[in-house]
Amino acid sequence: MLTVDFNRLGVGPGVRVIDVGCGAGRHAFEAYRRGAEVIAFDQDANELSGVATMFDAMAAAGEAPAGATAETMCGDALALPYPDHAFDCVIASEILEHVPADDAAITELVRVLEPGGQLVVTVPRWLPERVCWALSTEYHSNEGGHVRIYKADELRDKITGRGMRFTHRNHVHALHAPYWWIKCAVGVRNDDHVLARAYHQLLVWDMMRRPLLTRVAEKALDPLIGKSVALYFTKPVVHRAAV
Repeated sequence: MLTVDFNRLGVGPGVRVIDVGCGAGRHAFEAYRRGAEVIAFDQDANELSGVATMFDAMAAAGEAPAGATAETMCGDALALPYPDHAFDCVIASEILEHVPADDAAITELVRVLEPGGQLVVTVPRWLPERVCWALSTEYHSNEGGHVRIYKADELRDKITGRGMRFTHRNHVHALHAPYWWIKCAVGVRNDDHVLARAYHQLLVWDMMRRPLLTRVAEKALDPLIGKSVALYFTKPVVHRAAV
């Protein structure tokens, strides 16, 4: 399940991509399938071990084009171990809401992006997230949990304030918002509750089958209750005047 629109990013062969806070690797895998030179970056070594295993399996199965590369890197998003302008595309999906020092993280995301390159940041959307916080303290009060709720315009301004140009916004995963509301209402860890279990089965069925009815329904609901908001930016190219 992708939160980022790769067609909008133009990821393909030869494009240098870093997926910061990659987690289980879903966006890194898609970039690799499209032929990019991919770094899956995260602070969780256990997650990265699984990502590396999947990269190997994809390579063995011929799921990535010739010339595509993929590797994992464990580290801190507040101090990315790369030089300025190292990547053509920077992805930061569902991580900034976990980072207390989000301004420092944003500075790093912008620093490693090549002028002319693209940055996409996704976070939980304000309204669905506010409902979750109202229903459950456990949802956000845990180690590594969500430390803030963003308003999209607030986050946009944080990023454009670092010289980026805002290009697009969209909302996604409307069908997932009610699932988390149910989870928060019955207990975040109560996966065996009949409502939580039934809705989870519906989501799995939808992701596997992708029927037209739910695709149309989700597209109609995304602007209203989309679980995540995705913000797209480009880094301006600075043209120096000839002396």
